Amino acid sequence: MTEAPDDYAANLNRLKGGFVEHIGLTFTRATADVVEGQVVLDAHHTQPYGLAHGGLYCTIIETLCSSGAAIRAMPRHQSTVGLENTTSFLRATRAGGRIRGIAKRLAGGRRTQVWECDIVDDDDRVIASGRVRLLNIDRGDAVGGEALAVTRPDQ
Repeated sequence: MTEAPDDYAANLNRLKGGFVEHIGLTFTRATADVVEGQVVLDAHHTQPYGLAHGGLYCTIIETLCSSGAAIRAMPRHQSTVGLENTTSFLRATRAGGRIRGIAKRLAGGRRTQVWECDIVDDDDRVIASGRVRLLNIDRGDAVGGEALAVTRPDQ
């Protein structure tokens, strides 16, 4: 599959690390308006009842929405940070299948953005849905005591 000129999925897959890499999230599409990704569910994604852990859904929603917001902010030389993540768990899933997240931009301006994301199972049933509100940060602004920069532990 060839990446379209405005599709940043390959770049996001090269940059991912840490927790996103640990959960096995793969970006399949990434534009300034829509970001999609998938995870193949395995035993390490489950909680004690054998169901996919709710934190997995929150992570996928946060990651896809944040990535879209970052793509949208880059032309203004801004970065983004999450302010709020509300995730609803709608249907239980277990290891052995694949889940896909589809994030779409709802609103955005110079200072904030709002994105929503649905996670669907192999049968295209919505299993979780969330909304993330993000703050756009100007270049050089400190967050947590330091200016924002993409870092990877292996570099």
